[in-house]
Amino acid sequence: MSSSAPTAAPTDLRTEPIDNVLHEVERSLQTRLDRSTLLRKRRSLGARTDRSTWVRIERRRLEKIGSQGWNGTECAAMLEGVAQPQWHRAVVWRQPDDATMWRADETDLLPAAPIGSSVLASDPGLPDEWWQALNASLDALASQHTSRVATPDTVKITQRGVTEAIGQFLPAGIDTTVGEWRPAHADLNWANMTGPEFCLFDWEDWGMAPQGLDTASLWGNSLAVPALAERVRRERRHDAESRDGMLMTLFVCAKILAPDAHPEDPRLEPARRMAAQVAEDLHNG
Repeated sequence: MSSSAPTAAPTDLRTEPIDNVLHEVERSLQTRLDRSTLLRKRRSLGARTDRSTWVRIERRRLEKIGSQGWNGTECAAMLEGVAQPQWHRAVVWRQPDDATMWRADETDLLPAAPIGSSVLASDPGLPDEWWQALNASLDALASQHTSRVATPDTVKITQRGVTEAIGQFLPAGIDTTVGEWRPAHADLNWANMTGPEFCLFDWEDWGMAPQGLDTASLWGNSLAVPALAERVRRERRHDAESRDGMLMTLFVCAKILAPDAHPEDPRLEPARRMAAQVAEDLHNG
């Protein structure tokens, strides 16, 4: 029997009309958005308010919200020892006959500019203090407790999903069972961190994940700059060299090497080499 629920078509907020959305946010949060600061991404928007705060607006399909709700930024406000903007308030709504929901979160302004795009093409030259702050925040995050499950790329991470993703790299018979599940940001890339003062933002996908997911994700987003990728692994060695961290490295490699990958992506060859090395290490280990 087919469902009568509306189906959400693929969307891109970089090109769609958004005036009604911005007006709804202003009405609900009782503020004015500075259109000159508007940041448009595929599934999210952001702008500065007239009370010197920032509002991030996201649209997500109903089936992507799941049983844990859609309050990642709000829940992340309770985390201790993690450098992030202070959360103030939120509004959630659904348009009639629409298979998507909208959410706007208001937070403090970032202490510095985002470091760059999600995948960097050059070394940002971050100071040692930045790396120390990154380590302190990721270690603090991993030590906490949550019932949330991470949703990298809006897909809930599961043991089955990990096994299926990395199976292409491993010989039959190698155990792919994750040993340690810990809280992770689950979207750790260079567009979601600031520098030279460290701050981590965009928390909608955080939750429990295999140890090393964040390290592997940041490493994968650094592969176009070999020295930067190596710095990530060196700073996060205890994650990267753990068995679960090796599984997460293969998990990230599987995403980079997906059939629809751009043939000129500079990360392809280093990802292939690393996948082969990690698979050999797991086989011999």
